[in-house]
Amino acid sequence: MSSVLALSATLEPLSPSMMAGSKKYDLSEFGYLDSTKYSLKDFLVGDELDAMHLHERLDLTDSFVMDANLRNHNHVRRTSSSGSKIVVNLRDHNGHAYDQVLNFASNDYLNLTQHAHVIGSAIAALQKYGAGAGSVPLLAGTHDIHRELEERTAQVKGCEAAATFTSGFGANYGVLSTILRDKDVAILDTLAHASLFDGCKHSNQRLFRHNDMKSLEKVLKRAQHQFVNKVVIVDGVYSMDGDIACLDQIVALAHQYGALVLVDEAHATGVIGRDGRGTSSHFNIEGKVDIVCGTYSKALGGVGGYVAGSQKLINYIQLLSRPYVFSTAMPPSVAAGLIASYDVIEGEPERRARLWDNIRYYRSNLAAAGFDLGVSETAIVPITFGDETKVKELCGEMLRKGIMVNPVVFPAVPRRLSRIRTTVTADHTPEQIDHCTRSLKEAAHSVGI
Repeated sequence: MSSVLALSATLEPLSPSMMAGSKKYDLSEFGYLDSTKYSLKDFLVGDELDAMHLHERLDLTDSFVMDANLRNHNHVRRTSSSGSKIVVNLRDHNGHAYDQVLNFASNDYLNLTQHAHVIGSAIAALQKYGAGAGSVPLLAGTHDIHRELEERTAQVKGCEAAATFTSGFGANYGVLSTILRDKDVAILDTLAHASLFDGCKHSNQRLFRHNDMKSLEKVLKRAQHQFVNKVVIVDGVYSMDGDIACLDQIVALAHQYGALVLVDEAHATGVIGRDGRGTSSHFNIEGKVDIVCGTYSKALGGVGGYVAGSQKLINYIQLLSRPYVFSTAMPPSVAAGLIASYDVIEGEPERRARLWDNIRYYRSNLAAAGFDLGVSETAIVPITFGDETKVKELCGEMLRKGIMVNPVVFPAVPRRLSRIRTTVTADHTPEQIDHCTRSLKEAAHSVGI
């Protein structure tokens, strides 16, 4: 019996008559919810969901996942036993093992998760401080190593001060949910990160077309006298498209209309700007962005988040932001590793130079092969196909060829923009990049793209 059939035999398919209110769900040949006809949005939005018991919602989602497993379309939480390396060993949802897989799916752009100085600094701090911080930062959880990280982050971002959070999502959510009140408005780029939208969920919101200054100005004009505070919110580097915000133009326009600017530097830090300082440095406007947020989990190779800005802003956040006040501080060992990452980025400029050599080489290879790279400018290189089933099949075919890439489908992007999201890092070799490009061409052909 094949592994797929064996797995199928252990599951309990839904009844064909399963109903939720008046809605009948389509089942696949496996007897589960047909995963090619639904998306995760179907389990988040819909009046029929409101009338369902929780166990019914769980059953629907579970059936969707089981069907995707049987089709080899489920490419989330592929489990590595090797850490975030260029070559990893993986296990998928069906228990299949894949050894020596090339990793083109990581956000570890400078490969600092594996750097000896970063690891050594974290180990030394682990031995000195112990496994955890022991308390929230507002009370007994702030250690000298946290303050050192905050001072270093503020310096890198050209700001007076900074505060650290336990996640980048928590930083964005924690800042925006704290500063925005009933008579304020969040003005968001349509492609801003989900954490930014969630931080504005309970406030007034206006959207402007992605990186479109005419659209932004229209929104600013209309909002000018309607609200007390206006905050324009953008990513520095956009995580799905890999392009860079027009931050110099955005700041000038926002300030012209009395608005503040918040930029999320998650995918910019370590990649663009002088010494990898990010988007403000890239445009030579350091000190002019009102609020700088980000994560430590991409090019810096750790985990956690931060907000940087004026000392008054940081005092306000540290006293009033609930995710900051009520979350235990990050482990001191993580803080030490992050400080070491800043050291490496500044002290080994050849690492960023190698990353950019690889970005240019990879992009030129893919473009020559005829792939649509959209507006990507950085280490994030999406390839748009516009067919989410084909995208999932392509990811499965690439894994069989020994390469890990990421599927990005609706509702993360519109269906017509379904894509694979690939990332190149400093330690990829030209031979590995060549192999990835050849494999993408072969895999695309084999799935009918």
